[in-house]
Amino acid sequence: MRAIRAAAAALLAVAPLAIAAPPASAEDDGFPKEGTGHDITSFGFSVTPETVVPGGTVTLKSDGCEVPTVTVTSGIFETVTLSEGHQGTATIDFEAKIGAQYEVTFDCKGERGTAKLTVAGEGHHDGASTGSTGVHKGVKAGFGSSGSDGVGTTEMVTGGVLIVGALGAAVVLMRRRATSGS
Repeated sequence: MRAIRAAAAALLAVAPLAIAAPPASAEDDGFPKEGTGHDITSFGFSVTPETVVPGGTVTLKSDGCEVPTVTVTSGIFETVTLSEGHQGTATIDFEAKIGAQYEVTFDCKGERGTAKLTVAGEGHHDGASTGSTGVHKGVKAGFGSSGSDGVGTTEMVTGGVLIVGALGAAVVLMRRRATSGS
């Protein structure tokens, strides 16, 4: 009985740590890998909206670059130069392939970061842009992290609470079973 209690206590103590740890792979050395979509730079950057129609407009932002300009390039719009932390806009080529994902590269004194931009069809309405005019209607609000593919903090905490609760219930049931069997 003491061994079961000790095992349950150990599981309860370790579960939150296991849940909070980020997933790792054998190749994970903390540095971004080419083609993984995880750019870690010393400066911040963004493209909004992340999905746009051909002829639509995107807003390009960069901050934290120590030089006065950041150059933004992509295969579906003309090169844009952002000056001293100010945002800029780019108009998507009408020839952009619908359904394709394009890379947008931000260059801060030779350090590069990339973001993905998806081209949608004319009927696309996600609250960010409509038609070929590229009229901005606001942001898409909701629950969760900022559109990342990974698991967010809320999901991690919820999972941890559920695991700890299940382990606690198992300990209580085992104690009752042990006491009723005597």
